[in-house]
This record gives sequence, structure tokens and C-alpha cells, in this order.
Amino acid sequence: MSRIIAVKTSAKAIPARATVKPAGKVAAKAAPKNAAPQRAGPERVASNGLTESALRKAPASEYMNPAQLTFFREMLVANQKELIENAGVTSEHLREHEVEPDPTDQATIEEEYALELRARDRERKLLKKIEQSLRRIDDGTYGWCEETGEPIGIPRLLARPTATLTIEAQSRRELKQKLYGD
Repeated sequence: MSRIIAVKTSAKAIPARATVKPAGKVAAKAAPKNAAPQRAGPERVASNGLTESALRKAPASEYMNPAQLTFFREMLVANQKELIENAGVTSEHLREHEVEPDPTDQATIEEEYALELRARDRERKLLKKIEQSLRRIDDGTYGWCEETGEPIGIPRLLARPTATLTIEAQSRRELKQKLYGD
């Protein structure tokens, strides 16, 4: 037989701040749906002096001018160098294969290697996209949607420099893949 114990709480136990807000009010504004995520840290600056904030403020008539293309080329090349360095560190780390007498420790080490290899595989795919983006800069199609021909937009390119579709075109493609598969 179970016993139920009732506990009496006094009004003093509840803090004064714990009030219920009306359902219709929101404490903070939500970010706009198409807003690019904000980066923490120093602002990126191209060799030509163009900053990320100046790039965001540029008028639409200057979209993908030579200065902007230089900015994105430098950003892509920097990402490419970083990924190549990571690949070198990984291959060096995998050559130093450790053998542990304890099977659990050995399994942990092998799982870490597998995770590292998966991460490098994703980076390898990203390297291909970076190379394609650099070619698109060279042929003058960078920053323009492959499907619609419309501008992709500076905020989207800053968030994802390898983007080839506008947000709307990407959403349509993802919905189509979800409905019909690849």
C-alpha cells in the first residue's frame, strides 16, 4: 500500500520574480528568417580594404563588383588552406596508430579515428565546393543562382560562401528531395 504525502507550500517559498506573462507577449524579437548568422570575433577584411560590414551595406547596383569578388576569393582561399592543413594533421595523426592492450581503450581510439575520418570526408567535399566556387568567380557566375539567375545575396554568401542557390531555390530543392527522394 503506497502513501501519498501532501506538502503544504507557503506563499513565501515562491520567488516574487516567478510571475506568469500573458501568452501573447514575446520577451525578445526573433531574428528575421533570411538573416545570416552573426559571427563572433574580428571582422574579415580583404586585401583591397573591403570589410564585411561595408560589403553588407553596399548598394544592389554594386553586387558582385571586382572588389566584392576579391573579398570572396580571399575568404574561399583562406578556408581552402585551413581545410588542407587539417587534412595534413589528420593523416599525420592516423600514422601514429596507438595499440592499447585494453580492448575498451582500443575501441575508443578506433572510434575517435572513425569520427576524425568522417569529419575529414565532409571537409573533402567542402574543398570540392570551394574549388567550384573559385571557378565560378573566374567565369563570372559567382553570386548568381544556378536555377533562377537571381542574386544569391551578400548575407547568404557571407554565411555560406559556396552557396549556388538563393534561399528560395534551395528551399524548393530540399522540399522536392524530401517529397520525391534524390
